[in-house]
Amino acid sequence: MTYKCFNCKDEIPEKLIERRIICPSCGSRILIKTRPEIIKKVKAL
Repeated sequence: MTYKCFNCKDEIPEKLIERRIICPSCGSRILIKTRPEIIKKVKAL
């Protein structure tokens, strides 16, 4: 799973987040989980 920095939009792998929740490039503490590209379709009942 990867995270995306809110300020610099840089993608950060999960290994760098295990110790501290901080962006290594800009130092921001606001990170967003990236969603998968696959869109699931569910039929209505």
